Amino acid sequence: MQGFGNVGGVAMEELHARGVRVLGVSDHTAAYFDPRGLNVPDLLRRVAAHGMLAGYSNELRIDREELLLQPCDVLVPAAMERVITERNAARLRCRILAEGANGPTTPEADRILAERGDDLFVIPDILCNSGGVIVSYFEWVQDLQQFFWGRDEVIGRLYGHLDRVFHQVTERAARERVSTRVAAMAIGVSKVRDAKKTRGLFP
Repeated sequence: MQGFGNVGGVAMEELHARGVRVLGVSDHTAAYFDPRGLNVPDLLRRVAAHGMLAGYSNELRIDREELLLQPCDVLVPAAMERVITERNAARLRCRILAEGANGPTTPEADRILAERGDDLFVIPDILCNSGGVIVSYFEWVQDLQQFFWGRDEVIGRLYGHLDRVFHQVTERAARERVSTRVAAMAIGVSKVRDAKKTRGLFP
């Protein structure tokens, strides 16, 4: 987990609650890695008390760039853009790259990842970190109608929408033999085009 803010910190807490073993974390001050798994509650308490990861441990400290190259099932760049580059894309040792940040992968790195094929599955940022934007849209819809949903309904609608779109992206990627990023972008552009056709030209 690269990043420990609103995306990375919350994602790590949720994954831990579901039984996922978190091997490594970083923020702008420090990075830590333990192949046996980190103590997530301790990390959360550390950041809540001090606002940063620095000072958590000397034994588990690792270079922040090296953290991205450690073997894992899922790598989540959730803080900065352009951290997956042509210098490290071929050396990533994850099975899934889940882009929690906006634009964490450079175009040059994206081509390298695409060439790796089934070796590495990318959940592109346009899909992976879209939950907040979707819920903001839900809020707008509720405000317009003055009809408000409870938390469970919001979460249920969000998960249902994300599940549908995930399947649309993977199916299109397989059907057209393109990357998941290209498939996600193509679907997004098509939706905007169709909306403009329906709405027509306007000043």
